[in-house]
Amino acid sequence: MSLPKLPSSLAAFLTSTFKLSIADFKLPMVPLISAAANLLVVFSLCGLPDYSQAQDYPNKPIKMIIPFSPGGASDLVGRILQTKFGDLLGQPLIIENKPGASGNIGMELAAKSAPDGYTLFLGNIGTMAINPALYPNIKVNPLRDFISVTEVVDVPSALVTTASFPTSTVAELVTYLKAIPGKFNFASPGSGSANRMQTERFMGLTGTKLVHVPYKGGAGPAAVGMVGGETQMMFVTLSSAQEFIKSGRLKGLAVTSPSRMPELPNVPTISEAGYKDLTGGSWQILAVPTGTPRDIVNKLYTATINTLMLPEVKEKLEKQGAIVVTSKSPEAAREFLSNETQRWGKVVKETGATPD
Repeated sequence: MSLPKLPSSLAAFLTSTFKLSIADFKLPMVPLISAAANLLVVFSLCGLPDYSQAQDYPNKPIKMIIPFSPGGASDLVGRILQTKFGDLLGQPLIIENKPGASGNIGMELAAKSAPDGYTLFLGNIGTMAINPALYPNIKVNPLRDFISVTEVVDVPSALVTTASFPTSTVAELVTYLKAIPGKFNFASPGSGSANRMQTERFMGLTGTKLVHVPYKGGAGPAAVGMVGGETQMMFVTLSSAQEFIKSGRLKGLAVTSPSRMPELPNVPTISEAGYKDLTGGSWQILAVPTGTPRDIVNKLYTATINTLMLPEVKEKLEKQGAIVVTSKSPEAAREFLSNETQRWGKVVKETGATPD
């Protein structure tokens, strides 16, 4: 007499939990299956992973929440990853832009989503590491409410001014700003953005003073506003400013990368200008809600790494000024986020920055 075939979820449960196969049992099959099925029901109510879900994943489109408007660094990166990432997993990747409150609205929406692998969150240095220190009443703790999958990219910034601003170097800019303190504005993609913190540190290092003008929706709207003359200066992610600099609609004074960027070879680094402490970019990290089964996290990790390693994807990202940076594992991604949270918490405290 042949043994009845177990459901895939039950078989996975027995083999992974008890390290046994049906052949190891001499008990009648019906009581065994009934008892194990009852255990599965109890464990599922306790929030343990659904093995069949992990095995079948993905079987429908996957959503990626980007907490900023189209045109910013996060949006550009997400859309470059979109097609190839979906191809590798066999399901479409749908981008949803959910801007507002310096990225907090989209982050909260993602954190509250079902932990089933069908909602991804493309967070960045601002949402994941700066906002928790800047906003005392923030509802999301990224280290508690998300599983970090992997780092994705690091995007250097550019120090830019309007095309008509009467300075062409960082030294000239500092001298000019010191002569008229508090007269000029600086834009940012939001109160908790890395670009805002870079400008706060710039003012501290140079003894200058500017008025902060935060933009809703991210770096894209901030850069467009500066092109229109609404503000005079800002640090902005290179992917959002590069084409404006090339076309002459914004003036690039420096980039915050360790070396000059191939797409802007005539723009010096901030270190060359004498401000090495301002070197650094705006990283992005892929995350999923806490409770997502580990098998699904592993599948997402592998798909993300494989997508980022594709030559055509790397080329597109590099043309936008983004540098591919990945984590060795989800655990390494979490450690990175933990370290960055501590680091930027100190910066927020030292600069005295508050939400605007």
